[in-house]
Amino acid sequence: MQKDRIHNLLHLHFIVFIWGFTAILGKLITIDSLPLVWIRMGLATLFIAIYILFAKFSLKVSRKTFYWLVGGGIVVALHWVTFFLAIKVSTVSVALAMMSTGAFFTALMEPFWYRRKIIAYEIVFGLMVVAALYLIFKVETEYVYGMVIALISAFLAAVFSLINGKLVQNHRPSVISFYELGVGMVFLSVLLLIKGDFNLSLITLPQMDWIYLIVLALICTAYAFIASVKIMRVLTPYTVMLTTNLEPVYGILLAWLIFGSEEKMKPMFYVGALIILSTVIANGILKQRTNIKKRVPKI
Repeated sequence: MQKDRIHNLLHLHFIVFIWGFTAILGKLITIDSLPLVWIRMGLATLFIAIYILFAKFSLKVSRKTFYWLVGGGIVVALHWVTFFLAIKVSTVSVALAMMSTGAFFTALMEPFWYRRKIIAYEIVFGLMVVAALYLIFKVETEYVYGMVIALISAFLAAVFSLINGKLVQNHRPSVISFYELGVGMVFLSVLLLIKGDFNLSLITLPQMDWIYLIVLALICTAYAFIASVKIMRVLTPYTVMLTTNLEPVYGILLAWLIFGSEEKMKPMFYVGALIILSTVIANGILKQRTNIKKRVPKI
């Protein structure tokens, strides 16, 4: 069981690295966030559908589960739209680092969601993340709008994590992903229709945009989405959300390598990043000790 947990934790870190690269693609793709996410979800749904077809999985779910899947699909669609919008109105660094507050939102909501006692250190770690963000961005006041949008995205990510934390206990990750991404695409289609933007211009894109979108949909969405949902069978939503706080570290390092001085980090970033990394490590250690104590029989 412990080896399985370590394997899933390492896998999660790899997925988080991929998510960090997602922000880079969002910056490179020239279209707006709404059509970007619409295409992303559409392509990812197609890829997952092909996988399910070959794997011969059943798509049958109960009515109650379907309602939860619809809710999850709408939430993840809004999460991605706000995430890419934050990137486009500010910087990759701002958007990714603000996403770390998702751990704080999850720490506040998870006890009520699962009807368990509040664990003090989860709140402490969440506050540490907030403090780290303050250290990183206290001089970046010109990106207030982008920060607010990214905070909304982080909250939606926390809600989405909690929804899938329940769904994954009884359903295949690929089936959950197929429904949620498909519902999200339909939801965004309605928004595009209301805006009057549902036309051929949505798919008339530069060649490089299509290449980036395919990578985004196949690797950063279809694969990472299924894998992250599957991981929730072993790791708690809070552990998943807290580990995703490394996404800013991976993403900002990549942004600095790709975009150069535009994403150059100040010394305060490294302090904040170290605090975030410390919370991830400390959370893993405390969770491991708690699991060991539960397995030791009382004399």
